[in-house]
Amino acid sequence: MHELDEQLRELIPRMRRFAVSLTRNASSADDLVQSTLERAIIRWADKRIEGDLRAWLFSILYRQFLDAHRRSRRYARMLDYFTGRDDAQPSVERTVMAQSTLQAFDKLNTEQRALLLWVSVEGLSYKEVAVILEVPVGTVMSRLSRARQALRQLSEGEIASPALRILK
Repeated sequence: MHELDEQLRELIPRMRRFAVSLTRNASSADDLVQSTLERAIIRWADKRIEGDLRAWLFSILYRQFLDAHRRSRRYARMLDYFTGRDDAQPSVERTVMAQSTLQAFDKLNTEQRALLLWVSVEGLSYKEVAVILEVPVGTVMSRLSRARQALRQLSEGEIASPALRILK
């Protein structure tokens, strides 16, 4: 383990340099290197012994960066949609629709809101959500479908509150 510590210490400046070139921000780069090291240590047992440690770490770092970048773009798009911000002046209709959608979103039950946020904003896959909830992927898909339908109906004023299925 001491040998691994030394190898990691030697690679940190290189990882940081690469992270700064990706993020263009020293603070974000430090966060990215830290999350990369955390992931590498957690997944150390899965690493192939014959593989190059440096390449493996750079691969993790780059994937972490891409994931964070995708998440932030998705979040920005959702924020723009809900707040009505756009390059052009937002129309009154768009603003009213965004406010209506946010109000409808607030009326959804906690599980439906969580599902929509995980998939639509955070960009988690159905499989990742299934692991979080400890249910089959098909269950996630059907619950998400019902959440989207409830949001649509609430947004369009069709129902006063989301329908709940009673299971026996």
